[in-house]
Amino acid sequence: MENPAVTAPAEGFFPSFLLVTCGTLLAALLGAAHRLGLFYQLMHKACGGRQLASWPWACSTVSGKDQVDETSVRHGGENVAAVLRAHGVRFIFTLVGGHISPLLVACEKLGIRVVDTRHEVTAVFAADAVARLTGTVGVAAVTAGPGLTNTVTAVKNAQVAQSPVLLLGGAASTLLQKRGALQAIDQMSLFRPLCKFCASVRRVRDIIPTLRAAMAAAQSGTPGPVFVELPVDVLYPYYMVQKEMVPAKLPKGLMGRVISWYLKNCLANLFVGAWEPQPEGPLPLDIPQASPQQVQRCVEILSRAKKPLLLLGSQALLPPVPADKLRAAVETLGVPCFLGGMARGLLGRNHPLHIRQNRGAALKKADVVLLAGAVCDFRLSYGRILSHKSKIIIINRNRDDMLLNSDIFWKPQEAVQGDVASFMLKLVEGLQGQMWAPEWAEELREADRQKEQTFREKAAMPVAQHLNPLRVLQLVEETLPDNSFLVVDGGDFVATAAYLVQPRGPLRWLDPGAFGTLGVGAGFALGAKLCQPDAEVWCLFGDGAFGYSLIEFDTFVRHKIPVMALVGNDAGWTQISREQVPRLGSNVACGLAYTDYHKAAMGLGAQGLLLSRENEDHVVKVLRDGQQQCRDGHPVVINILIGRTDFRDGSISV
Repeated sequence: MENPAVTAPAEGFFPSFLLVTCGTLLAALLGAAHRLGLFYQLMHKACGGRQLASWPWACSTVSGKDQVDETSVRHGGENVAAVLRAHGVRFIFTLVGGHISPLLVACEKLGIRVVDTRHEVTAVFAADAVARLTGTVGVAAVTAGPGLTNTVTAVKNAQVAQSPVLLLGGAASTLLQKRGALQAIDQMSLFRPLCKFCASVRRVRDIIPTLRAAMAAAQSGTPGPVFVELPVDVLYPYYMVQKEMVPAKLPKGLMGRVISWYLKNCLANLFVGAWEPQPEGPLPLDIPQASPQQVQRCVEILSRAKKPLLLLGSQALLPPVPADKLRAAVETLGVPCFLGGMARGLLGRNHPLHIRQNRGAALKKADVVLLAGAVCDFRLSYGRILSHKSKIIIINRNRDDMLLNSDIFWKPQEAVQGDVASFMLKLVEGLQGQMWAPEWAEELREADRQKEQTFREKAAMPVAQHLNPLRVLQLVEETLPDNSFLVVDGGDFVATAAYLVQPRGPLRWLDPGAFGTLGVGAGFALGAKLCQPDAEVWCLFGDGAFGYSLIEFDTFVRHKIPVMALVGNDAGWTQISREQVPRLGSNVACGLAYTDYHKAAMGLGAQGLLLSRENEDHVVKVLRDGQQQCRDGHPVVINILIGRTDFRDGSISV
C-alpha cells in the first residue's frame, strides 16, 4: 500500500524544478541583455535619441536622431579632454602609446598642454608635483600593460604622500580582455591597493561621469591617487572600432548570424548615447571638519599650557584654506613650531617662531604638543619621542594616521579628525589672542643657535678630497633667490641639505614624503616649473638618485623647461655605506664613480658645469652662471664633487 505522505513531495518536485530552471534562464537572459546594453538601446530608441534622464525609465532633452551615429568621427578622447578642461586641468603628463592617442590629441586641441616624458614614472611624479603645488588634481596618462606597471612606484608614493593624482591608463578592447591581447593584464587588481578609486570604463557614455567621480574622490577626505582604465575601443571613433570589432567575413549559418548579432550589439552598446550632453564640471567635495565641541576642548587644553609646541605636517597645506591664511593663523597663535613635509617654508626664512633643530629635546620639554598633520610613524620614533607628561592634541583627516601607534607608545588627550588648516583657524579664533611667556620660545631659539654654530664649524673643516658638502650647501643657502622652488631627491647629500637650506616660502619645497622614494627629482622639477614658470627651480640631487632623472634632461630640453640640478657627487650610496661599512665590514654594492654627469647632460642638449676643489673659491660664481643660463632658457646640471664628513654619522636608513 502506497504512503501518500512519501509521494507528495515528489509530485511537487517537477513543477518547482521547472519554475527554478525557467527563473534561472530568464535571469541569465536578462543579465546578458543588460551586459549588451539592450535595455539602454531599446529605451534610447523609444525616446527618439533623447537623453535618458533617469535611465531607463524616463526621457528628456532632445539631442540626437539615432541610437548611434555611425558616420561620426568623434571619439571618447574628446570626452576625457572635456572633463579635464572643466576641472581646470592645465597639463597632462604622458609617455605616448597607441592605446591612449585619442585622449592626448583631444587634450591638445582643447588647450591642455601635453608633456611627454622619457619614463612613465616621471609623468606621474610630475602630476604629483602639480597636485601638491596647485591644490588641484594632477593628471598623467600612460599606455596599457608595461606603461602602467612602470607607474606603480610613483602611484604608491602619491598614496603615502596623500596627493590627489588621476592616472588614466589605456587597456585592450573590452571584447579582447582575458583573451591574450597585446599588453593586456589585470590592471584593476594591480591598482586597487594603491588608489582610493578605481574604475574601468566600458561604454563611451560612461567616460564623463566616471572621471567626475574619480576627480572628486581624489580630493575628498584624505586625498590620494585614483585610477581610471580606458579600453582602446571607448577612446577611438566608431568607424575604427567597427572595423576592428566586426570582421568583414563571418562564419556562415546560424553560428555566423549569432556572432554577427552579438558583435553588432556590443558595438552599439559601446557608442549609444555617447555624445549626449552631460555635466562635466567638478562634483562637491567631502572634506571632514572638526566639531565645535572638539575645538573648544582643544582651546581649553592649550590655554593652560606653559610650554606649548606645534608640529605642522603636509596636510596643513591642503585646500580649502590658502597658505597665507594658515601662516597668519600660526603667527597669531604665537606657539613655537616645527615644520615638516609640504609645510616647510610656511613661515618663510628665519621666522622667530620657526624652530629647526633639536626637535626631540623640545618635545620632551613641552607640556602641550599640537600634532597638526604630523603622524607618529618612524619620523617621530613611532610616538616614543613624545613625553608621557605632555598633553597631546592631534589633528588629521585620516583616522588611521591620527591614531597610529597610540595603543603602544603614546596617548592623545584629544584626537580630532578633520581638516588641519580649518581647525587651526578655529583654534586661533577660540583662544582670542592669548599669549605665552616669551622665555619658552627664546630657550628653543638659543638651542637652535648653538646647533647651527656646530654646523658652521663642521663646514669650515677640510675633507680628504674634493669639496666639503656642508660648505657647498651653506653657499647654496646664501645664493638661493626668494622666488625659488627647492626639489630634493637623494640620501646623504639631501638629508644634509634639509638642515642647512631653507625654502623661501610656503609650497616651495618638494620632497618625496614618507615613502622615501628615490627618482622623484625630474618629475617634481617638471611639474614645479610648469606651475610657476617665472620661479627658479633648484634641484638638489644625490649622485645615486640622479641616475633616475638624468635622461629627463632630454625632456627639459625638448619642452624648453629650464631647471637647475645640483648633484652632490661623492661616488657612492653614502647614506647606506655610512653605516654598512662600520657595522658589517663591507662596502659591497655601495660604490659608484665620480661620473661626469655634467657632460652627460650636455650630450642631451642641456648645459653642464663642474665644481671641484680646483675651483672651490668660485662656488658662488658657478652657481650664478648656472642661474643665468637657466634664465636664458637652458636646463643646467652642476656636477659638484664632494668629499665625506661625519655630519650624519649614526643615521641608518632602515
